[in-house]
Amino acid sequence: MSLNGSPSAERTHIGFFGCRNAGKSSLVNAVTGQALSIVSEIGGTTTDPVQKAMELKPLGPVVIIDTPGLDDEGSLGDLRVKRAEDTLKRVDVAVLVVDAERGLSGFDEALLDRIREMELPHIIAWNKCDLQGALPPTGVEGVLPPAEVEGILPVSSLTGEGVHAFKEALARVIPEDGGVRLAGDLVENGDVVVLVCPIDESAPKGRLILPQQQVIRDLLDAGVLPVVCRETELAKTFERLSGMPKMVITDSQVFSVVSEIVPDEVPLTSFSILMARYKGFLHAAVEGIAAVDGLKDGDKVLLAEGCTHHRQCGDIGSVKIPRWLKKYTGLDLEIETCSGRDFPEDLSPYSLVIHCGGCMLTDTVIKYRMGTALSQGVPFTNYGIAIARMTGTLERSLRVFPELHAFVVSEDNR
Repeated sequence: MSLNGSPSAERTHIGFFGCRNAGKSSLVNAVTGQALSIVSEIGGTTTDPVQKAMELKPLGPVVIIDTPGLDDEGSLGDLRVKRAEDTLKRVDVAVLVVDAERGLSGFDEALLDRIREMELPHIIAWNKCDLQGALPPTGVEGVLPPAEVEGILPVSSLTGEGVHAFKEALARVIPEDGGVRLAGDLVENGDVVVLVCPIDESAPKGRLILPQQQVIRDLLDAGVLPVVCRETELAKTFERLSGMPKMVITDSQVFSVVSEIVPDEVPLTSFSILMARYKGFLHAAVEGIAAVDGLKDGDKVLLAEGCTHHRQCGDIGSVKIPRWLKKYTGLDLEIETCSGRDFPEDLSPYSLVIHCGGCMLTDTVIKYRMGTALSQGVPFTNYGIAIARMTGTLERSLRVFPELHAFVVSEDNR
């Protein structure tokens, strides 16, 4: 990602799915105007999902993903199909590419059922419509149920027919962000907000971590005055300010240190908690944290990260949280970790899932993971909430969210 580029997690992920030789790769190339995918008459040319981040009018910043055929065969083909199905869990919009000469196959119908089950925005691209004898997308009994007819767009990746209309339709089905903010809605224009950003062995060399960058930008967009410092200079920062800041936002790892310095009347929360709200799972994280106090000896806890950074000796997910967790509970717990796109489908062995803030993952991925856990009866929380709980700062960190703060207070008083 360039300095001026949008983070991958902030881009709309559009996946192209369909059977072999339906023309997925050709349509991807026609839509993007680039040779992103290898095109061949030989079925199964695309063996792994191919993705490309780009700016695409009128869609804006997107990630285009071309997938292997859903009807691939053999043991290797099964693995390719599994890769394609896994891709479905991380896209915001699905495009089903159907060969107009063959019509809708059983594989296509199964994918459509899965897409509807996930309530995923989608379009059916009726490709190769320029060929003589191609089935029309409407008016053919048995080709598609009437409810699906309006979602079909005839296109030809060869001649370009219908491609512009297809791109316009994609722009219409892309989900709105709902105006969700990271922190700008919690303060007002002209307010001063102090951001505490530790620079330790796990900090990326020469830059701030992504949530810190995003919060700074969000505050600037809101006309707020962000003041950035390390925890070691926080007390001095307060001395230099002419008055109290409207809010302090800190890295979760130094929450307890920061809470000792920040006056009680100043709202205090963490980047991770704000990111959980931004990604849509803060309520679930707050409700799920109670499970920490119900753990027993031998219980398994899964720590899940969205990124795949090199783990340092003081890594937050694999070192610090497990250490805090065992100290807080006094139990002999079994800690397992996963990162990147790896996330278990079967969570039944775990008594709790503690997830990172999800800055490197799309909302779709986070919601899928949360839904997977909750549907299996496994509590789901996040790093910031867990750290605040274990350091005794959870109640204070949620005062900026009155409803959640009231929930935590009532739970603690039971």
